[in-house]
Amino acid sequence: MGAPTATELLGDLIADLEGKLNLAPGAAPIIGTKGDESKEQKQKQNDKKPKKKQAKENNANKKAPVAADPNLPHICKLEFKVGLITKVWVHPDADKLYCEEIDCGEEGGPRQIASGLRMHYSEEEMLGKRVLVVANLKAKNLVGFKSHGMVLCAAQVNEDGEKVEFVEPPEGAPLGEVVTFEGLPPPTPFSASQVEKKKVFAACMDGMKTNDECVGTWNGHVFMTTAGPCKGRSVKGGAMR
Repeated sequence: MGAPTATELLGDLIADLEGKLNLAPGAAPIIGTKGDESKEQKQKQNDKKPKKKQAKENNANKKAPVAADPNLPHICKLEFKVGLITKVWVHPDADKLYCEEIDCGEEGGPRQIASGLRMHYSEEEMLGKRVLVVANLKAKNLVGFKSHGMVLCAAQVNEDGEKVEFVEPPEGAPLGEVVTFEGLPPPTPFSASQVEKKKVFAACMDGMKTNDECVGTWNGHVFMTTAGPCKGRSVKGGAMR
């Protein structure tokens, strides 16, 4: 018998390798099977399913926002809260502005609000004042100070110029109480974005005035709290802003 040929040697090497890999003669090496891939895909799908289910459950548990009723009187779309000025300082870059911290009984703490009242109140007079805060207005940057709402005042022009004073809630009204309006449905405040888009505050301005007893009204409907009406000190028939 002659020496084995190169082809025979190669065949022997292949047969030896097939034996070591437990392969059938002529079979290709198996790197991964469809069965394995299918198992991996199923596992990935199973991993995703609980997350989707949990997300659905979380969405179901979320309370849908209260739909704003477009037929409400405009004033009932605003939110006026009883507040207390706990801190006040002069705005460093604006001649007419005070910066205030106002406690409205909210979990997030006092609101920071800027008011153009330096011509009408001293810092000492501002501090400790009970006020009405228009609470559902979009925050505005006023000369670099972000103001989260506005305080409600009544204004009147007289011989000495303009007189401006707070429309004050009574002492017994708790901080954070939302003002109601005598003879009107309970307020259902719009979101700040809706108030701005629909120009709700502007639509209310003509009707907001103090009456002959200095009481705040909108088209004759009194601004009320559980402790009584909200009123100014001396301005009668004054526009409320």
